[in-house]
Formats: sequence, structure tokens, C-alpha cells
Amino acid sequence: MARYTGPVCRLCRRERMKLFLKGAKCDTMKCQIERHPYPPGIHGRGRIRESEYLFQLREKQKARRIYGVLEKQFRNLYAEAARDKGITGENLLRMLEQRLDNVVFRANFAASRNQARQFVRHGHVTVNDKRVTIPSYKLRKGDVVGLSTKAQAMIVVRHNLDTLDRTVPMWLEANNADHKVTVRDLPLRDQIDVPVREQLIVELYSK
Repeated sequence: MARYTGPVCRLCRRERMKLFLKGAKCDTMKCQIERHPYPPGIHGRGRIRESEYLFQLREKQKARRIYGVLEKQFRNLYAEAARDKGITGENLLRMLEQRLDNVVFRANFAASRNQARQFVRHGHVTVNDKRVTIPSYKLRKGDVVGLSTKAQAMIVVRHNLDTLDRTVPMWLEANNADHKVTVRDLPLRDQIDVPVREQLIVELYSK
């Protein structure tokens, strides 16, 4: 299994905005982008030559890093989105939102998508009462995502449910009493709150 193992604060600084990759720490003054609001590296404070390609690349990298997807996975998702009916950019974001690790994050079971990915890989998450350990598992309308009995008793999970105040999106229906969330419908573009201009990604891959 391939995944990014480097410093995630460096990714936020590269995109010059908070990507909220470390959960609650991103809301404090310990966030690196608060202390160093410029790209990393010895040339981080230098003048950047802006271009159309640069803007397109940065949007693609931003989307990849928010959802924790590697380049080959992202390209395959784009190819699938291009084959589907509808607007390619919206299809792409919808597929990213349908990932199991993202839904665990959206349901407030995890403080970040990285933590949600770890919960899934360790077997703490179920789909339709069956354990699933694949973070990229694509959920469909009507699927019910829950936590295992062991996970429900974990201090970190209980802390997340008690302290996180993120609003569960309209396309999900949360049942905190049973620690379950149901996919009511596929997400629409106005229900996806990620700061990504998907049209620039389409323009990048269309070259």
C-alpha cells in the first residue's frame, strides 16, 4: 500500500492555505502556515512566475492532498469521471467524496482524513455490517457505514464525536446513537465544501 509519509504541514505551505490535514491542530497557532505563510524550501520567499499551467497544477495537487490520493490513483479517477455522463469535474469530486475514508471523516468519527484512513485500515469500520479495510472503497446510495464494537469504545473516537463540531453534509444521514451514517444520496457540487476549482483540473488533463 503506497501513501504519503512526509510532513503534511509542508503540503499546506506549498498550497499557501490550510488543507486541514492534521485535524484540530490546524485551528491553533501551532499550525505551520500561521508561522511560515510561504512555500517551503530555500526559494520559498522568492518571486513565483505565474502561468496558466501553474494554476491548473496547483488545483490538481490541492485536490490530491486534501483527499490523500496519490498521482496514479487520481489520474485513474479522472479517467473514470471522464467516461461517466455529466460534467467531468463534478464527477471527479463526487467520486472523491464517495471514498470510505472521506465518509468516515465527514461523519465526525475521525478528526482528519489521515486518521479516518487509519481507522479503515485497522478494521474499525464496517459497511452494511461487514468489515471493510480499503480506504478507497466506493460507497453507493443506501450504504450504511458504522464503527465496530471495539472502535465505539476507543477514547479517540469518543473524543472526536464529543468535540468535533463539523456539520455532517446533507447527502449523509448520521445516527450518533448507533455510531452509523447512511449515504442518502450522491453528493451534489454545492454540497462539497472543498476549496477546489475542478474546471482547472479538467483543463490540465485535457491538454
